[in-house]
Amino acid sequence: MPYWKCFYHAIWSTYKRKPVISSDLEKVIFEAIQAKTRILKGEVFAINGIEDHIHIAVSFPPHLAGAEWVRIMKGLSAHNVNVSFPNLESRFRWQQGYGLLTLGTKALPSVVKYIKQQKIHHANKTTNAYLEQTDDD
Repeated sequence: MPYWKCFYHAIWSTYKRKPVISSDLEKVIFEAIQAKTRILKGEVFAINGIEDHIHIAVSFPPHLAGAEWVRIMKGLSAHNVNVSFPNLESRFRWQQGYGLLTLGTKALPSVVKYIKQQKIHHANKTTNAYLEQTDDD
């Protein structure tokens, strides 16, 4: 079995950056991503966000392309939200784009801390522009 350490910081937004992620939706989204990542032999180190986007510190095997992992997570989480909340005003969707940054082992703890404090960073306007990037910005 090969040895690997592949760490990523993933960021993606709700469709048109609409502030629709409530605490109830957040729970469904986070659980879906964590469960599917485990099935794919990966690990979620931190997941958090605000009403219009989420951040994830994650590791997954190198045979799985980053774009494929993002596609799977976005599709599954949106599907689970729409099944769990069939009476939403409009169908839950993610923006097409995303950000995916690679991390070294030494950077992982600081990125995990940043993600865990997402709501605080946004409330206090202390976000890190580099760690907030997606291609739809």
